[in-house]
Amino acid sequence: MTEREQDLTVRRKIAELLADRELGVRDLSVELGLSEKEIYGHLEHVARSVRTAGRRLEAEPVLCLACGYTFTGRTRFTRPGRCPRCRRSRLKTPVFRVI
Repeated sequence: MTEREQDLTVRRKIAELLADRELGVRDLSVELGLSEKEIYGHLEHVARSVRTAGRRLEAEPVLCLACGYTFTGRTRFTRPGRCPRCRRSRLKTPVFRVI
């Protein structure tokens, strides 16, 4: 199996898992045996794939646990480094789902 075919298979698995239930990147990482960085790399492709099927990949907004700031309108799937309001990095990781 080529690397491209493996990527497609991983992305298909991610899409299927997220269609069944809400999961965070760490959950997906454990489930698929991949690093969190690899999962973040696949999420943009998964979003495009499910869009062609008339569905969408939705992410729960990241929340600062220190001050309550919500990262609304964020288009990237990666976790931000720190909060723009309080500058702390106590952030709740996003949860993803396919709807």
